[in-house]
Amino acid sequence: MKKAWILALIGLIWGGAAQAGAVRYEIDGQQFEGYYLAAGKGAPLVLLVHDWDGLTDYEVKRAEMLVALGYSVFAADLFGAGVRPTVVEEKKKLTGALYQDRPRMRKLLAGALAEAGRQGGRLDNAVALGYCFGGAAVLELARSGADLKGVVSVHGGLETPAGQDYKQTKAQLLIQHGSADQAVSLGQFAALIAELESAGIRHEATSYGGAPHAFSVFGSENYRADADAKSWRRFTEFLGEVTKGE
Repeated sequence: MKKAWILALIGLIWGGAAQAGAVRYEIDGQQFEGYYLAAGKGAPLVLLVHDWDGLTDYEVKRAEMLVALGYSVFAADLFGAGVRPTVVEEKKKLTGALYQDRPRMRKLLAGALAEAGRQGGRLDNAVALGYCFGGAAVLELARSGADLKGVVSVHGGLETPAGQDYKQTKAQLLIQHGSADQAVSLGQFAALIAELESAGIRHEATSYGGAPHAFSVFGSENYRADADAKSWRRFTEFLGEVTKGE
């Protein structure tokens, strides 16, 4: 993965990006390694949160796509520097630990946002985006009351933990879900919509017919190009809407 990051960095420098590269940062004495791309002075910021396999080439690719559209991106690391699980058991262990310790998850997300600010990202005009596990994580960030313009969950976990709600949410939410997702049910999708409606939270939720879990992951057996294209198009429109004029 390090080699891929270096190649991505070289390509972006040749393409004229202002800044690009892996970023080491620390939270509670633990080292983390994120990835920052700057689109230029004044560009809105996207905080990108990874899936259960950690920050990989997938997030780097999405970051490249966003910086090409004029958005600075900080891809967070919620597992720790060098921790990039490749087997299901380890992925479940790492994500399960954070699901069971929501205050820790919130601290890591807040720490990533703070690091994005130190790198030059605009925290006053920011959107959080997460895929799968990251989708659940950014909804945790929304419930924490983070001062964000928007929060976007793409085929993410949608259940609200016991004792939590969206009363403190400031961001506008975009939920993108696959109708054929067998990991996150349509019942959970509908329940979240009802919860957001009841709480008076500005939101938009779309279910893509025939799309399974992880429908946006390039090269995977679950990848669905049509759903991914529709999802990305609406996401970039949403970015423009919520960050416009700031």
